[in-house]
Amino acid sequence: MTSKVREKGEQVRSFILANIESHNGDIAALVANKFGITRQAVNKHLVRLREQGTIVKEGSARSPVYKMVPMVAKTFVYHLTPTLQEDVVWSSAIKEAVLPLPDNVLNIWHHGFTEMFNNAIDHSGGTEILVTVKKNALSTEIMIADNGIGIFKKIQTEFDLLDERHAIFELAKGKLTTDPRNHSGEGIFFTSRMFDTFEILSGGLYFGHERGKPEDWLLERSKADNGTSVFMQLNNHTSRTTKKVFDEYTEGDDYGFDKTVVPVNLAKYGMDELISRSQAKRLLARVELFKKVIFDFKNVEQIGQAFADQIFRVFANDHPEIILQPINTSEAVREMISRAQAHRSAEEG
Repeated sequence: MTSKVREKGEQVRSFILANIESHNGDIAALVANKFGITRQAVNKHLVRLREQGTIVKEGSARSPVYKMVPMVAKTFVYHLTPTLQEDVVWSSAIKEAVLPLPDNVLNIWHHGFTEMFNNAIDHSGGTEILVTVKKNALSTEIMIADNGIGIFKKIQTEFDLLDERHAIFELAKGKLTTDPRNHSGEGIFFTSRMFDTFEILSGGLYFGHERGKPEDWLLERSKADNGTSVFMQLNNHTSRTTKKVFDEYTEGDDYGFDKTVVPVNLAKYGMDELISRSQAKRLLARVELFKKVIFDFKNVEQIGQAFADQIFRVFANDHPEIILQPINTSEAVREMISRAQAHRSAEEG
């Protein structure tokens, strides 16, 4: 009985930590309703968390404001020299800064940090890398920032793309690298899927992926900064593993990276609708590298006949071995896709 009470208490405190900063004004009511306990019982848990040094209470007794207490807040600066190595930086400084963590969580950080730090070493063309590590009782955050050319600008230049937005679109698909001899192009794709939040700020563009949301998102800023900043955040007690994430994008038994999710909305520019074959061809760039392509149409209300035809008839005819799966389609989008597929079936018949 005592162990069950202790387990429920841990569940209550974990829920408080996960919601306290976003529900500062009503955390007691939220927790009481969630677990069917009194506000007085919730307050006992809040007091315990304060005594543990996990949270602090500010404001008045009538209007308290709770904040998570940082357990770690460290900054590291590295000069980009020929001898700088990401595994040495990890083992000599970053690993100690994030410990203690469960093995599966530590493995994710090991993978994500070394991949992103290596990108800054090999591709940034800068002179310095800044790393910040922040950890509280709930989660850990790491930012890696360089003062180089900027990742989106470099990809745009290397691949002669339309603009930097197109570079983000290609990154979202995976298997993209400016140095195929030394890199597989899988680093950013898989790293972005391992963390709860993954963001890249470079130039005037802001690219992000949130775990549990298959679509990537993009924001534009009026002020463009030099270099690239990568931000990663992960719950300290997630059950996720690196293997689970790799397996999500594997089709069949060969364990290759052969499935991708294409966020169709990123193919739009401004208020332009997705109408033309040229837009579809940009969407389809490099998807022949995969065995299964999932087109996520979230936030796309309609598409043109030519756009749908280029993907679901022309490309499908040219690559019958590739599975093309549309998801999150509106009724208007489904109609256009169905029309293209019907034409393809008629041709085959």
